[in-house]
Amino acid sequence: MTDPASLLQRLRVLVGRLRRRLQDESSVDELSAPQASALARLLLMDEPSTASQLAGAERVKPQSMAKTLTSLHEQGLIRRAADPSDGRRQLITLTDEGRAAARGARAARNERLTELIAQRFTESERQVIAEALTLLERVVDE
Repeated sequence: MTDPASLLQRLRVLVGRLRRRLQDESSVDELSAPQASALARLLLMDEPSTASQLAGAERVKPQSMAKTLTSLHEQGLIRRAADPSDGRRQLITLTDEGRAAARGARAARNERLTELIAQRFTESERQVIAEALTLLERVVDE
């Protein structure tokens, strides 16, 4: 019998490693992994966000997010505007250039990871992965 606690621990470690790998694959052009990740998050949110919201969503310290946003702003990839409901806060949105960069980073990351899956797994192994994903979806769908 397989211990559920052991499975959970292996899954947590694997998901963490996969997340780091995805971040590493996010580095494209002149964007660092944190910058590409912040742009992708803004694209996903599809609405103005605060630096605090982004830091929480990305699980980084507010100071780290502030540094990332400053760089993105200097590159013209984000726009900052005063929050109409709280003038002390700024709302962050993507510029057209930022939206294109986020889509480009996502496409490059997806292409690279698709190549890795195709190269490293046989068709039958990919089928096993698909079946395991179906089973794991039951955990999050309940």
